Amino acid sequence: MRINHDLSKPVIVHAAKLDWVKSPAAGVDRRMLYREGDEVARATSIVRYAPGSAFPRHVHSGGEEILVLEGTFQDEHGDYPAGSYFRNPPGTSHEPAAAEGCTIFVRLWQFRDGDQTQIVRQPGEGAPASLRDGAIAARTLFDDGAERVAIEDWRSDATVTVENQRGLEFILLSGRASVKGEELAAQSWGRLPAGQTLTAKVGPGGALIWFKDAPLQHIDILQMPE
Repeated sequence: MRINHDLSKPVIVHAAKLDWVKSPAAGVDRRMLYREGDEVARATSIVRYAPGSAFPRHVHSGGEEILVLEGTFQDEHGDYPAGSYFRNPPGTSHEPAAAEGCTIFVRLWQFRDGDQTQIVRQPGEGAPASLRDGAIAARTLFDDGAERVAIEDWRSDATVTVENQRGLEFILLSGRASVKGEELAAQSWGRLPAGQTLTAKVGPGGALIWFKDAPLQHIDILQMPE
C-alpha cells in the first residue's frame, strides 16, 4: 500500500474528512495520512480507540511516536491525556488501551538507525521555545539536533512564517489557518519538502499546531524487514 509516499511533493490532508479504516484490533480504527507497506508499514496515521478497546501487546520494531489528540490513551505504564507526546524507540513494547476512548496521531517506522531516545511529555511539559512572529507560546517537546518537535500557539489573525531548511511535517490541533490556499481545521495534516517555507494565515480564534522540523526521511532511517 502506498499513500502520499512521494516525499518530494508537498501534501495537505484534511484528516477529519477521511473515512475510518478498521485495524486488526476490534474497536481500533485508522485514518491513513502516509503509508508505505501493508500491516507492517512506514506510516503516519490518526488512530481512534473506542471506549474499552485495546491493542494486543506488541514490540515497536521500527519505533513509534505518538501525540494524544483527544481523550486519554493508556498502557501499563500510565495514562496520557490529550496533549501528551511520547517516543517509543525500536525494541520497546507496550499494551495500549483506552478505557474511555481516545484519538491519537501516530508515526511508525520513522526512527533513525540507532536512535534509542525514549521520552514522555505530559500536557504542558517541554522546554519553553523562542517565539516567532505571530506566536504567543511555544514549547520544544524533543530536539536531538537531527530533528526538533514543538507545539506552538498562534495568535488570532496573525500571519506566521516557519522557515524550512530540512523538511517540515505539521498537524493542526485546534483553531483554523490557511496554508497554500487550503483552509486547515483540527486534524489537518501537512508535509513540506526542504526549502518550501510554511506561511499560514491564522483564523480569528487562533490556532494550536504541532510540527516536526527534520528530513522527511532520514538518510539513516531504520530499514524495514523484507
